[in-house]
Amino acid sequence: MFSLSHLSAGFIAVLVGYTSSAAIIFQAAAAAGASQAEIGSWMWALGIGMGLTCIGFSLRYREPVLTAWSTPGAALLVTALAGVPMSEAIGVFLFSSALILLCGLTGWFDRIMRLVPAGLAAAMLGGVLLRFGLDLFASAQTQPLLVAAMLATYLALRRRLPRYVIPLSLLAGLLVAGLGGLLRFDGFEWQLARPVLMAPSFSLTSLLGVGIPLFMVTMASQNVPGIAVLRAHGYHTPASPLVGWTGLTGLLLAPFGGFAFNLAAISAAVCMGKEVDPDPGQRYKAAVWAGVFYLLMGLFGATVVGLFAALPVELVMAIAGLALLGTIGNSLTVALANEQERDAALLTFMITASGLALFGIGSAFWGLVIGGGVHWLNRRRQ
Repeated sequence: MFSLSHLSAGFIAVLVGYTSSAAIIFQAAAAAGASQAEIGSWMWALGIGMGLTCIGFSLRYREPVLTAWSTPGAALLVTALAGVPMSEAIGVFLFSSALILLCGLTGWFDRIMRLVPAGLAAAMLGGVLLRFGLDLFASAQTQPLLVAAMLATYLALRRRLPRYVIPLSLLAGLLVAGLGGLLRFDGFEWQLARPVLMAPSFSLTSLLGVGIPLFMVTMASQNVPGIAVLRAHGYHTPASPLVGWTGLTGLLLAPFGGFAFNLAAISAAVCMGKEVDPDPGQRYKAAVWAGVFYLLMGLFGATVVGLFAALPVELVMAIAGLALLGTIGNSLTVALANEQERDAALLTFMITASGLALFGIGSAFWGLVIGGGVHWLNRRRQ
C-alpha cells in the first residue's frame, strides 16, 4: 500500500526540483532562441523522461531511484547556447546523451571519472554557475525589496528547513511581487503541452564546445553524486544500467528538447529518509510517486511555461541564484581543497567563468583543457 508519507515525499522531491531550477531551463531554452511552443516541448520531454525513468527504475530495483534533468548542464547551456541555432542545440543533446549511453553500456563510467580530477570538475562547475550567483545580486538593483525578502528567507531557514528553503524563498518572493503588482497572469491559461519535433544538425565547434562540457558536467556533478546518495543510504543499485538507460532516454527525447537526463541527488535524498518509511525496502514507493508527479508536470509543461512567464524576471533570477548558492560553495570547496591541484583548479574556474570563446568553442571546454594541462605538468614535475 502507498501511504501519505510516500506521496508527500514524492511531491516534495518534484517541487524542490522544479522550484529550484525550472527557471534555469527557461533561460537555457531562450538562449537557443526557442519559441513558447518549443519551451513547452522542452518541459514536456523532461517531465515525461524523468517520470518514466523514476517509475521504471524504482519498480525494477525496488529501491528509491530518482532521476532529474541536469541543472548544472542547463546552467552551462544558458551561456554556451547563445547564438547557437536550435538545430545545433538538438545535435549537442543527442551527442551528449550518446556519450552517456556509451558509458553505461561499456562500464566506462567509473574509469572516465577517474581521469578527470575531482578538483578540476568542481572548478569547471563553479565557473559555470558563478554567473547565477552574481545575477542574484544584480537583480537587486531593479527590485531591491523583492530580492531582499527572498534572501532574508533563505538565510533564516536554510539550516532549520534545508529541504523546504527554496520553495519558501520562492513563496516569499511571490508574496512581495503580488503585493507590488509585479505578477502578470493576463495571458495565463491551463493547457496541455504539445511535443514539437526539432530536427538536429551537427557542428564540430558546438559538439566540442557545448556537447563535451554538457556530458562532463552531467556525469561528474549529477550522476556521481546521485550514485553516492544511493550508496550513503544503503542502496546498492548497479550504476551502469542506470546511467545507460538515462542516456537512451536522452537520445529518444532530445529531438523534443530533453537535453540531459541523469540520476538525482538532492531531490532523491527527500525520498530516502526514515521519515518516508521506517522500512528502507518500502521507500521506493515515494520515488514512484515522484515519477507520477513528474509525468503530470510534463503533460502540463505549457502551463508551467506560462506560469513562469507571468513572474517578474528579477524573481526568476533570484530563485535560480539562491538555489545554486550551495552548489557554488561546495564546488569551490572541492576545487581548492587539494593544495597540489589548486593552481590548475583556479585556472579552470577563472577561464570557465570568464566566458572566453576561442575558435567558436566555449569557455567550459577551454577551462577544462587548460586546467587539465597545468595539472598534468604539475604531476610530471612532482
